[in-house]
Amino acid sequence: MIETPLAGTERVLVIDDDVELCSMLEDFLSRHGWQVSTVHNGQTGMDAARRFHADLIVLDVMLPDFDGFEVLRRLQREMPTRVLLLTARGEEIDRIVGLELGADDYLPKPFNPRELLARMRAVMRRSTIMPRSELAEGVSSVGFSVDSPNRQIRFKGRLLDLTDVEYLLLRMLLAHPAEVLSRDELCLEALQRPYRAYDRSLDMHVSRLRKKLEALPSFHGGLIAVRSSGYRFSPDIPSEEGRE
Repeated sequence: MIETPLAGTERVLVIDDDVELCSMLEDFLSRHGWQVSTVHNGQTGMDAARRFHADLIVLDVMLPDFDGFEVLRRLQREMPTRVLLLTARGEEIDRIVGLELGADDYLPKPFNPRELLARMRAVMRRSTIMPRSELAEGVSSVGFSVDSPNRQIRFKGRLLDLTDVEYLLLRMLLAHPAEVLSRDELCLEALQRPYRAYDRSLDMHVSRLRKKLEALPSFHGGLIAVRSSGYRFSPDIPSEEGRE
């Protein structure tokens, strides 16, 4: 059942066919201030997303009717929303595909509910925080302009279609052109958590951002991977240089 949202309460929609898990999460997240709705397949998930207007959707990749990737695709077409994917442990391809499709984060199953809560809070913070990086409002380097109040970046007047993470990453990189920024710095800025050596989510977000930059007409710079260090934004070096 979809309830009317309560004022001042963050709303999460959980789409997962594990009824017992959903019941546990509904109890746990409710006790931590979230208004929770749960559904158990892709079609009812889409119906609930249209009615519930969730601040965040926790979406399992494996669903009985159509998979979470298809739900994610439909969500991206219909509405702006934040999505945290639940994936099978060890299935890295699920995480790669999910981030490529625009998911904000992922968490492998089985998981500790406290880690899920921490990641949910991090996704929400990313949509509201002002980046720590200093960048003059308006025009930056090589044709990019930053509109911080609206959390938008343009290239030569063309609005870039960026996720919250991609916006924070690009804004920080533009603020430090030609400088190597460590994975620790970028992870804290864009994902709001420390970098872990086994976590490839930062690299996946950078890869997705790189593809969007490469698609820009008349942009000849790139995001350069610096082995064992991090990334740097080069306004005038081809993006093929230095990739890992």
